[in-house]
Amino acid sequence: MPTAPWDLPTYRIRRKVLKLFGASFHVYDGETPIAFCSQAAFRLREDIRLYADESKAHELLWIQAKQMLDFAASYGVVDGTTGEAVGVLRRRGLKSMLRDSWEVLGPDGRTLGKVEEDSTGMALLRRFVSNLVPQTFHLRGPSGGAAEFRQRFNPFVYSLEVTVPPDCALDRRLVFAAAVLIAAIEGRQG
Repeated sequence: MPTAPWDLPTYRIRRKVLKLFGASFHVYDGETPIAFCSQAAFRLREDIRLYADESKAHELLWIQAKQMLDFAASYGVVDGTTGEAVGVLRRRGLKSMLRDSWEVLGPDGRTLGKVEEDSTGMALLRRFVSNLVPQTFHLRGPSGGAAEFRQRFNPFVYSLEVTVPPDCALDRRLVFAAAVLIAAIEGRQG
């Protein structure tokens, strides 16, 4: 059985260009496409699906907003193969005003980690001077092993490189879902 995209130590999420409605992303291992993400357009609740490829025949993960409008939005992550609830990613509303911040919760609602933008100074520079400054996020779990999501500078195509260290104790599906949300939600703010 092929390796799931979230089991790789590094991968890249790249926004598909020239898409009129919704958003689509390809996930790459080097130059090889290994997954396809589709974000539905015109939905009251965010709905992001991860598939094995563009045919959309095999769903891997499903990420959906729990509420229609919420300043501190929560996104449920479900395994597309088993239907198992993997966890929740919750935006930290007021904290995200100056520096993007997310909580990673388990299926039981227990906090497992957090995702934060690199620094408050860089975040303010992006918001008030130029959104061309690439973002970097760190996902820290309970026992270290911080994953890194690093945006590569390209004014035309959004690209996010993900590095997950071997000692990352979080469910890799949650790490992957967090990276996809960063690409989908934060990526469209630029």
